[in-house]
Amino acid sequence: MSHEQIVLKIFEFAILLFALSLHEASHAWMASRLGDQTARMLGRVTLNPSKHIDILGTIVIPLVMLFIPSFGGFLIGWAKPTPVNNRNFKHFRRDDILTTLAGPGSNILAAIACMTALIGIAKLAPNGELAVHALASGLSAQVILHGTSIFDPLAVIFYIGVWLNLMLCIFNLLPVPPLDGSHVFRHMLPYKALRYYDSIGIMGLILILFLGWPIIDFFLSPALLLVNTILLHI
Repeated sequence: MSHEQIVLKIFEFAILLFALSLHEASHAWMASRLGDQTARMLGRVTLNPSKHIDILGTIVIPLVMLFIPSFGGFLIGWAKPTPVNNRNFKHFRRDDILTTLAGPGSNILAAIACMTALIGIAKLAPNGELAVHALASGLSAQVILHGTSIFDPLAVIFYIGVWLNLMLCIFNLLPVPPLDGSHVFRHMLPYKALRYYDSIGIMGLILILFLGWPIIDFFLSPALLLVNTILLHI
């Protein structure tokens, strides 16, 4: 494994760690705003990764995906679920849905922030446009890391930030327990169906990890195409 490959994997893991921490902190912040202080009292309204790390989902699974080639470009993980006591909400269904969507919503905002940074690099940094256009054109990030400008690795970091936050958002919105999408979808189900739906449990997550890439890519590819098109035309 080359030096550039190792650096790239470190970047990806670090950005995933931040994205997961932001995701869970946003759940906790929204729950607090809507009346449930459970997560806030446990110190979960923070970007400090140590408060959110799940050994399997935050460390083991991502590292396996990074270092086993058969997983390809599929890098996903999860953090410790944010504890929420729905009984503290004034509007049970609405507030539960808003708290749930705060996590994926934060990843969308992070992707937009990273894209804004890429536009800034392309417009303001010396030769920044070359690195940004190269990434948007599909050139390997490892090649960009060979550049001599400090803005080259920054462009790589922010570009990884875009696709990884979008991927994490899409992954979490899948209506499979225990992902965020299931918390929204279950409010649409009749009471009798909830028991069977909730019983899917961890098996649904395992199936998504091993078989879910085509589903995620179905939504991710058009989003990245739009991002690349915008970056190529700045």
